[in-house]
Amino acid sequence: MSTINGLPAHVLLVHLVVVLVPLTALALVVGAIWPQAARRMGLVLPLLALVTLGSVPLATEAGEWLEERVTSSALIRRHTELGDGLLPWVVGLFVLAAVIWWTTRRTPAEGTAPRSATIVRVAALVLSVVVAAGAVVDVYRIGDSGAKAAWTGGFSKSATDSGDGDD
Repeated sequence: MSTINGLPAHVLLVHLVVVLVPLTALALVVGAIWPQAARRMGLVLPLLALVTLGSVPLATEAGEWLEERVTSSALIRRHTELGDGLLPWVVGLFVLAAVIWWTTRRTPAEGTAPRSATIVRVAALVLSVVVAAGAVVDVYRIGDSGAKAAWTGGFSKSATDSGDGDD
C-alpha cells in the first residue's frame, strides 16, 4: 500500500498502531489481572491482538515505501530503526492474549485450581504486564521519533503572515 486518497498510507496507518497497541495492552493486562474480565471479553481479546498484530506490518511496509521517497536524515533513520523493533512486542501481546483467553475459558471452582494452572496464570500475568509496558513504551518512542523526523525544522515557533488577506 502506497497512498490513500493522495496521502502516503504510512501517515494514516500509524494511527491504527498508535490506538490499537495501547488498547490491546490495556485489555491484556486487565484480563490477566482480572480473569472474570477476560472471560467477559472472550474471543475479543485475542482477536483484538490479532488485528493489532496485522496493523504493524501494514504500517511498517507503508513506512518503508515512504522512506524511499523522502530525503534521508538521521532522524528518519532513527525512526525506521525503532519502527523495526515493534513487531516482537506485538507478537508477544498476541501470544499472551491467546494464553489469557485459553486459561480463563474454563475456570475450576474457587480454590480447586491445580498448582500448575496457578503457576501459568501468575507467569502470564507478569509477562503480560512486562510485554504490555514494553509495547506501549516502544510505540511512544517510535511515534516521538517519527514526529521529530517529520516536523523538525518544518515549522516556525511564531505565527507567520500567510498572506491570505483574512486579517
